[in-house]
Amino acid sequence: MTPNKPIIGVIGTGRLGTAVTKQALKAGYQVYVANSRGPQSLELLLDVLLPGAKAATVKDVAQKSDLIVLAMPLNKYRTLDPSWVAGKIVVDAMNYWPPTEGEIPEFMDPARTSSEYLQQHFSQALLVKTLNHVAYNEIEAHSMPPGHGARRAIALAGNDSDAKKQVVQFIDTLGFDAVDVGSLPRGRSFQPDTKIFNARLTHDEIKQLAE
Repeated sequence: MTPNKPIIGVIGTGRLGTAVTKQALKAGYQVYVANSRGPQSLELLLDVLLPGAKAATVKDVAQKSDLIVLAMPLNKYRTLDPSWVAGKIVVDAMNYWPPTEGEIPEFMDPARTSSEYLQQHFSQALLVKTLNHVAYNEIEAHSMPPGHGARRAIALAGNDSDAKKQVVQFIDTLGFDAVDVGSLPRGRSFQPDTKIFNARLTHDEIKQLAE
């Protein structure tokens, strides 16, 4: 682990959560992971795919980490007590996608993004929307060093400038250029069924599409 780096917590150990954890470990972060089934269910995953990560309960991951990535099914968000993430940077890497998770009434209002609802629920957290528009298998495959001419970019949106700066640094260490597109509602520009979603784009291309 590299000194002075924030401790990363990943809640959700499906394909995206596993991919983010793997890249964060490569970048030298201390990483805690959790799922709904408890730490013992993660022993094999950590031994085989994520050596170095530490399994804990959801509550412990939230409380021990500085930057928490939510990579669980969106319809499970209420299982996370808002008090556990108060004052923490919370990365919303989830999408509202009815074909896979069904319709969720509170997210059906087209005037508001799913992240805005999450910010309302986690009212004391510093929510940043990002990592949701890149396929899980591309987190590792498309990672490139800083300055590479073909480096792929990842968009982010949030209301707290300091939180976004830390997330920008996190994305950079994962191997991508970070593009701050503005406040949380601007996350609409990289939700499912947009030109940015699942597209391999550079920093400037995302900037242009997000305007």
